[in-house]
Amino acid sequence: MSHNVRVRLLFRLCAVFLLINLIVRGGLMLAAGSASFDSWLDLPAMLLGGVANDLPVFVLMALPFALLLFMPRTSGPVWRMTCCTLFALYLAIFLFTAVAEALFWNEFASRFNFIAVDYLIYTTEVVRNIFESYPVIPLIASILAGAGLLSVLLLRPLQAALRGPSPSLRRGAAAWMILAALTWFYSPFAAGETNVYTREIASNGVWSLFSAYRNNQLDYRQFYPLMDRHEAMETLRRGLAAPEAQFVSDAPGEWRRWIEASRPERRLNVIQIVVESLGKGLLGPNTPYLNAVASRSLRFEGMLATGTRTVRGIEALTLAVPPTPGSSIVRRPGGSRQLFCTGSVFRQYGYDTSFIYGGYGYFDNMNAFFEGNGYRVVDRASIPDEEVTFSNAWGVCDEDLYRTVLREADAAYARNEPFYQFVLTTSNHRPYTYPEGKVSVPSGEGRHGAVQYTDYAIGEFLRMAAEKPWFDETVFVIVADHTNGSAGRTDLPVERYRIPCLIYSPANIAPGSINTLCSQIDVAPTLFDLLGFSYCSGFMGRSVLGMLPEEGRAWIATYQLLGRVSPDGFVMLEPLAAPVVEGATPPLREQLLKEAIAGYQTTQDLFVQGRLRERSVMAGLDSGKGGMPGAPAAPATAGLGLVALSQGQGR
Repeated sequence: MSHNVRVRLLFRLCAVFLLINLIVRGGLMLAAGSASFDSWLDLPAMLLGGVANDLPVFVLMALPFALLLFMPRTSGPVWRMTCCTLFALYLAIFLFTAVAEALFWNEFASRFNFIAVDYLIYTTEVVRNIFESYPVIPLIASILAGAGLLSVLLLRPLQAALRGPSPSLRRGAAAWMILAALTWFYSPFAAGETNVYTREIASNGVWSLFSAYRNNQLDYRQFYPLMDRHEAMETLRRGLAAPEAQFVSDAPGEWRRWIEASRPERRLNVIQIVVESLGKGLLGPNTPYLNAVASRSLRFEGMLATGTRTVRGIEALTLAVPPTPGSSIVRRPGGSRQLFCTGSVFRQYGYDTSFIYGGYGYFDNMNAFFEGNGYRVVDRASIPDEEVTFSNAWGVCDEDLYRTVLREADAAYARNEPFYQFVLTTSNHRPYTYPEGKVSVPSGEGRHGAVQYTDYAIGEFLRMAAEKPWFDETVFVIVADHTNGSAGRTDLPVERYRIPCLIYSPANIAPGSINTLCSQIDVAPTLFDLLGFSYCSGFMGRSVLGMLPEEGRAWIATYQLLGRVSPDGFVMLEPLAAPVVEGATPPLREQLLKEAIAGYQTTQDLFVQGRLRERSVMAGLDSGKGGMPGAPAAPATAGLGLVALSQGQGR
């Protein structure tokens, strides 16, 4: 086999790789429609930039094949068979990646990112989910058949040369290795800086996956804009100031506050239902039960999710802090335990706290997180098989989950113990399967059917709960973990982070609507305000009940992008890039930027320093120390005292 033939074989493999990626880009452009580029002038840059991104990836991927081809003085039958087999394997990998990218884009409107990295870790759930969502066997068979056919067509013209003499090609092998080494430092070409779709389409999926894996952890102080620590803390303190809050001390680094209840205490049970992927836009004709509950609930119309993953929702709803860059705190085994959280406050008031989940909670480190923070864990392993009527890759159906919730609530009531349950649903998730005959859309037909079933299950749960003796003494919080999709023309499209949040307790809380811009991190402080709890707070959230409309703000983020939304404008922080401030008048731009940096920087600093731990928040706050009262240890005797919020209240 001559030198030219070996090089031609590499070129043919490269040409197929580039062609497949070109076809993928065309498909992604069709899927994104007119949003994929702002002008026809973007098209050449996007396609040429795509080639610039594909070539370095090919150099790295083809390194083993290049070294095999450039082995000196080799042309025997074993070597030829190895070359042909590896060539066909590369083609199969290219085709498989193309199909996987198309399916991933269909779900997330993005190239492979940190979500794909996370999913590769949890193979059991992901493999089952894939097999239940897609015709895997036919797809793999088609990919293998296509790779085999392409191999025959591309290798047949070179069969004669494969048996020829082979020259020494050490220089070719060395050159390819040097090229691969240089590729490590390659900075991907970014087309269409202002349009995320354009940039995503121009990128290479394999490189995006590798980059997401390599950047799984992000140190805020290394990658994001900074400000003086003392100035950052003072800026944060101004944002946390409220009539009901008294800072523990005037020390420069103090963020803890004593929250004094503004209404009589009532130790009502709390069942917090965290609904999978329930964007606010999904409420409507498909959600008649939720619509009816909303009309009888206290509604937070301006609430935004902090992120795009379930662990982000858990982080915000339990810790009440802005999202940290990189992995959620929930998924950090070294730092996710013994933190000050909603359970900390409830347990001070004598509550049984539990995390109830229909799947296996080792996924995303959830069991370790909740157990490490004092919750009892009730997951799929705790649900008897005879009580399971339906399950899929993610766990039991919502109806089975809610029956477990009722059983746990009955047990706590029998012990005369108030309870707080953090309930996480799964049915509104691909593969969108659920028990047949419950809703009009057949199981597995798509999200619209899953939303109907999710709504139906909540309606059935509340119907059954209404028959329980503890119902009138219970508050139901219904909130989404994140929306059903956060992709848009901008990197952080604010409207795609809107989620419903309902607080429902017919005997205790009057219906109403609060339109103030707020965040998932405000749910816990608002709930404690409604319950009349006084406590020491390490939360970064505030009660929305006492928040003026102009004080509204929300934190939204992806894996790397950190945003802060306020009525005055929007700030986005990006690793190693200049901050973006939009919608603000020049006098306010600097102030909004400071508030965004202060929130994210200080939260990260406090977490890294261990000051978000429960013992750190509570240090020195025993009754009689520093004038700060401690939380009561015995149930109070106050009567029904939750504020009756009138219809249409706008604060």
